[in-house]
Amino acid sequence: MVKETNISINSDRLWDSLMTMAKIGPGIAGGNNRQTVTVEDGEARKLLQKWSEDAGMTMKVDELGSMFFKREGTDKNALPVVIGSHLDTQPTGGKYDGVLGVLAGLEIVRTLNDLNIQTKHPILVVNWTNEEGSRFPPAMMASAGYAGIYEVNTLLSAKDAEGNVFGNELDKIGWKGSEPVGSQKFHCYYELHIEQGPILETEEVDIGIVTHGQGLKWLEVKLSGVEQHTGTTPMNVRKDTSLALSEIILAVNHIANKNQPNALGSVGHIEVSPNSRNVIAGNSLFTVDIRSPDINKLVKMENELKQMTTDICKKYKIEFEMDQIGGFDPVAFDKECLNNIRNSAKKFGYSYKNIVSGAGHDACWINTVAPSAMIMCPCVDGLSHNEAEEIKPEWASSSTNVMLHAAIASAT
Repeated sequence: MVKETNISINSDRLWDSLMTMAKIGPGIAGGNNRQTVTVEDGEARKLLQKWSEDAGMTMKVDELGSMFFKREGTDKNALPVVIGSHLDTQPTGGKYDGVLGVLAGLEIVRTLNDLNIQTKHPILVVNWTNEEGSRFPPAMMASAGYAGIYEVNTLLSAKDAEGNVFGNELDKIGWKGSEPVGSQKFHCYYELHIEQGPILETEEVDIGIVTHGQGLKWLEVKLSGVEQHTGTTPMNVRKDTSLALSEIILAVNHIANKNQPNALGSVGHIEVSPNSRNVIAGNSLFTVDIRSPDINKLVKMENELKQMTTDICKKYKIEFEMDQIGGFDPVAFDKECLNNIRNSAKKFGYSYKNIVSGAGHDACWINTVAPSAMIMCPCVDGLSHNEAEEIKPEWASSSTNVMLHAAIASAT
């Protein structure tokens, strides 16, 4: 019988795995460009498969390409305790966003093997397909499919900016599986992630215990005016969508600041047409991202944006359409799983605090169908979705140790 105080991961092995995985799909500035269902994504999957099978796990792949690696438990009828995240990155992504969560799950299984620890419940390590959503919408695609938020065929039909179909690209790299999406049920789900914000590092806290996830709405706005010659059209008769666009950007910022605390808003993707230097912009398309852990505040912000957009477009005599293209309600994670995380941090003497996740994660969708919780470790300067994203080896180690003990508590 291994003493509980001696149950710790192999920190060097975890870090070596992170650095080895980072060699696949290198970026141009030290990070990674390993977007979903690319050749590089396929190579990363093969490496994860090799490592996991070397650790004695068996693999299943579902129709959306999510990978499930199982370490058997002593009770053949028990549902698995699941640990997971994602291997895909942003076009200018870091080495740890998502990847830490997947490889931490692998390291936990390796540690259980090293110490000959058997659990009642199986341990299942998951790599969710297309969490980032940078190439194919929506973000957190496969976990949303697992949770029944979207029909599988709808997701397989998603197209990228070049018109490539997600299902075809998944087939092309050889990772479209046969397992029905959602067929593997979970006892509970844990996800480890870098914070992607500055709080933990600034306050010198070891472990973030994610009690809630922010709700978010992704809104797509189309503005319709008239394309006209910039040199011959008087200012007072123009229907210039770029003017309305600029004021709506300021309105988004105003609404977010007005609804403090715990409110965020920004405009991300922007297209102006015809995008010619001597033609008034007759059409504009852009996306708005608003977030809050308070559902009532989230709805209020959306309504305020609709009203301000209506007023601005009336002012410039242009038409608009506003549609929600993504989003989810605020998330409250499972109390028992959170207590397991808290107790695990206490065992090691790590400092910890409750935090709200500002970003969306696969755990947010899985929490709708299985008890779930998240652990966060600090990241340098709060930087993420950036090739300069960085963490310290000791942060990876301490957070994985916490997840190890939380998983054991759930699997016993």
